[in-house]
Amino acid sequence: MNVDMGPRGIWLLAALLLLGVCALAGAQKPDACQCSRREPQNRVNCGFPGISGDECFSRGCCFDSSVVGVPWCFNPLPKQELEECVMEVSARKDCGYPGISPEECESRKCCFSDTIPQVPWCFYPISTEDCHY
Repeated sequence: MNVDMGPRGIWLLAALLLLGVCALAGAQKPDACQCSRREPQNRVNCGFPGISGDECFSRGCCFDSSVVGVPWCFNPLPKQELEECVMEVSARKDCGYPGISPEECESRKCCFSDTIPQVPWCFYPISTEDCHY
């Protein structure tokens, strides 16, 4: 079967190829703390069986094959302004009071994130020494 796509078809294929390459290039490898601080039981699968670390990272996901029975390629913790503020919600230690402003929290040298209700929004940072891939 011989299909003549003509100039329009070639341009369409080139545009689709370019969009695909741009989509792949858009994914960034997560910071180490976004990956190593994710509790294994809280991992949400981001890959497929047999995915390599490089393939996983190219999707913007974390890779850790050291724990059996959980996804090895998984979604990272949400990015924070400071890496010291990246942690599971359960690891947050309150540094403020209900209704504290981001500015007051920052003046206490603490982290602020109000995206999750009913958890501390102003919380103490933790060292990044434990962060690793």
